[in-house]
Formats: sequence, C-alpha cells, structure tokens
Amino acid sequence: MQEILGMIYYWLKAGHILFVIFWMAGLFMLPRFFIYHQESEPGSREDLAWAEREKRLLKIILNPSLIVVWALGLALAFSIGAFAQGWFYAKLALVLGLSAYHGWMAGYARKLARGERALSDRNLRLLNEVPGVTAALIVILVIIKPF
Repeated sequence: MQEILGMIYYWLKAGHILFVIFWMAGLFMLPRFFIYHQESEPGSREDLAWAEREKRLLKIILNPSLIVVWALGLALAFSIGAFAQGWFYAKLALVLGLSAYHGWMAGYARKLARGERALSDRNLRLLNEVPGVTAALIVILVIIKPF
C-alpha cells in the first residue's frame, strides 16, 4: 500500500509542476499581449485580434492551468501533511496572491476588449515581473523550507 501511495505522490508532484509551468508561461505572456494590444487603435481589426488572443490564452491555458495547479497542489499538501509546516503557509499566501493577480489580469483583458486602457506600457512591464518574483520566492520556500 505504501508503494502505491508513494507512486501517487510522484504523479501528483509531476502534474503539479507541469501545470505550474503552463500557468506561469501564460502569466508571463498575458501582460506582453496587453502591451501590444494597447498600441492598437480601439475598435480596429488589430484591437479585436488582440482581444481574441487574450481571451483564448485565458480560456485555453491560464484558467485550466490555475484549476489543475490548485487541485494537485492541495492534494500534494494533504499527502505530505504540509498544513503542519510553516513554510507551506507562506507558499500558500504567495499562491493566493498570484491567483489574485491572475484574476486581476483577466479583468484587465475584459477592460482592454471594451477599449479601456487604464495602465501605461511601463506599468504593464512592471506588472510583468510579479509572476517571476513570486515564483522565485515559492521555489525557495519549497526547496529550502526555511521555517
């Protein structure tokens, strides 16, 4: 029985890592799409094309990856008893923050599709750093387990 549980753990872990990669790739791509989108004339063919690309990225890659990352991540946490470890709560807070960032970006995509351009290219470029910094902190927490 222990062998089966051990194998399930590794499959959960592998799946979690793969879907984190997909999710992060999308989180890096979407702000870049926003920068290009904002350069287009509202209502133009290019504007509509960028809105469609953003919608597809969210629907096909980002949203499904987010769901699978959470499902597999929680399964992993339960399987290793992570809820009794301090580092896990710091990781959980960062993942919650990254999930909120994901939700904010989905909302901004809807704004851009309506022709609203609330942020500058510079702000979008700075926001593009959020997933990278957050991922670095999460990896350190998971590997080092400092507390």
